[in-house]
Amino acid sequence: MTRLAVIGGGSWGTALALVLAPRFEQVRLWVYEPDLAGRMARTRINDVFLPGFPLPDNVSPTSDLRAALEGAAIVLSVMPSDHVRRLYAEMLPWLEPRMLFVSATKGLEQGTLKRMSEVIAEVLSARFAPRIGVLSGPTFAREVARGEPAAVVISSADQELARTVQHAFSGPTLRLYTNSDPVGVELGASLKNVIAIAAGVCAGLGLGANTLAALITRGLAEITRLAVAAGGQARTLAGLAGLGDLVLTCTGDLSRNRMVGIELGRGRALSEILAGMRMVAEGVHTTFAAAELAARLGVDMPITRQMHAVLRGEKSPRESLRELMERSLKEE
Repeated sequence: MTRLAVIGGGSWGTALALVLAPRFEQVRLWVYEPDLAGRMARTRINDVFLPGFPLPDNVSPTSDLRAALEGAAIVLSVMPSDHVRRLYAEMLPWLEPRMLFVSATKGLEQGTLKRMSEVIAEVLSARFAPRIGVLSGPTFAREVARGEPAAVVISSADQELARTVQHAFSGPTLRLYTNSDPVGVELGASLKNVIAIAAGVCAGLGLGANTLAALITRGLAEITRLAVAAGGQARTLAGLAGLGDLVLTCTGDLSRNRMVGIELGRGRALSEILAGMRMVAEGVHTTFAAAELAARLGVDMPITRQMHAVLRGEKSPRESLRELMERSLKEE
């Protein structure tokens, strides 16, 4: 493996380019904004999404998809979920069957409710049957960029792909575990953002550790129910892509989704909160998709249902919390 293409120059894409640079001869980082890509090429800093972290010499920022993809052995996609289908369609002329595709995007496609690996497979099947894995786990971009130790999962039904990516990406500060349940991994990665918004709401209301612990535990229970109903494995949700990522996103100060919840709990309107954010909080879109998917599969997801009502402006955060506590009593 000599060349890696990272598609998406946000904070997580840039952090992955930084940490994976020593593992490849060349890393090409595709950045959506041409002006930012040009600035990064000159200054070697992503001053918008990850300031303070110089790019290694072998990382080449570009806004040209063809230049980013040419000769790549692995294509690592890190764009927001609502851009995955469009970007892969644009990338298609320069993609080849020999390439390995790794999705590090956390979210569900609006409308179709498809997972990102499903979207990628659907687009690429117009030309060939792609080999796809998903990368997920408890990671904040800034901590990974600082070289703090982190562990993630590479999941695929293609175990050869998973092992290849595991060995290609693992290094002194990033440890990869293989997993054969992409359904569970992708749903865990997506739905934890919904619970993180709820965790932020609790913090915004001034509630403490008891409430947060209960929320995380019951949040994991409903995520697991949905994942199993969709064909995933319950044990996946007890691992890095489930519990690990959930705890991080619900408790960490760097969590964008938790911050959205905090501001909601303080009484700010969702439109005002999102207007002031430079980076995407995937949990907002995912909440709507998760509520629809739960209804489609007949899965009870009370926390998700209440967050859906809050985000739609149908209930106040405090009212939603009261309804959660006053539901009919049941066995755990």
